[in-house]
Amino acid sequence: MIKQAKKQLLMAAAMAALGLSASASFAKDVVVDTKGEVPYVIDSRAVVARSGHDLCWRTGYWTPAAAANTMAGQVPVGCECDKDVVPADKCVVGAAPAAGAKAAAPAVAPVAEKVKLAADTLFEFDKAVLLPAGKAKLDDLAAKAKNVKLEVILAVGHTDRIGSDAYNQKLSEKRAAAVKTYLVGKGVEANRVYTEGKGEKQPVTGDKCKKLGKESGKNKKLVECLQPDRRVEIEVIGTK
Repeated sequence: MIKQAKKQLLMAAAMAALGLSASASFAKDVVVDTKGEVPYVIDSRAVVARSGHDLCWRTGYWTPAAAANTMAGQVPVGCECDKDVVPADKCVVGAAPAAGAKAAAPAVAPVAEKVKLAADTLFEFDKAVLLPAGKAKLDDLAAKAKNVKLEVILAVGHTDRIGSDAYNQKLSEKRAAAVKTYLVGKGVEANRVYTEGKGEKQPVTGDKCKKLGKESGKNKKLVECLQPDRRVEIEVIGTK
C-alpha cells in the first residue's frame, strides 16, 4: 500500500507540473510500471492520456531518450506522441500480423500542425559564455517560439577536440546550460528546455583542421579553424 501511494504521489506531482488536476485527466487512477518513471500520463485503461487537441500529456520524467523507450507493444509510445523526437528506426514494426489477424485501427492524427525551428550559437575557445551573435539568434528563436504551442526545446552542446574527453564533456554540458538559462530569462518555461552535452564526439569541421600543427589551445590557427565545433545546436518543437 505504501509503495502504491508513492507511485500515485509521483504521478500527481508530474500532472501538477503540467498544470493538470485529477479531474482533468482521463481517469482518476493511473497505471505506472514498477519503476514509476514513465514519460507519459497513463490512464486506468493503460492508455496514454491526451489533451483536447489530441496531444499526449508528459510527466516530469519525460526526456527525448525516455520517449524512445518501449513502454508497450512493438514500438515506443513516443513514436505516436513525439515522432519528431524519436528516431525513425525505432518506430518500425518488427513483424507483420499473422494471416487472418484483425488489423489495428490507424492512430488518429493530431489536429495540430507540427512546427520545427532551429538555430545554433557559437562559443569562444574554452568558454561557456554566449557571444553577442549567439544571443541575437536566441532572441529571434524565442520570439518565434511564442507563436507556437511549445512542446520542447532541445539544446545540445558541443566542443572542439582540444582537451580531454572528460573535460570537453563537462564543457559541452555547460554550454547547453548557458543556452537554457538565457531562454528561460526570455520567458521560456524551464521544464520545456532539455539540455544535453555531446563533448567532442560530433565535430562539423571533419578533417579540415588536421594539418595545422600541435593540438593545443595556444595554436591560434587551429583554435580558429575549429571554431564551428564550439557550438550549441537548438531545436524548437511545437504545434500551431
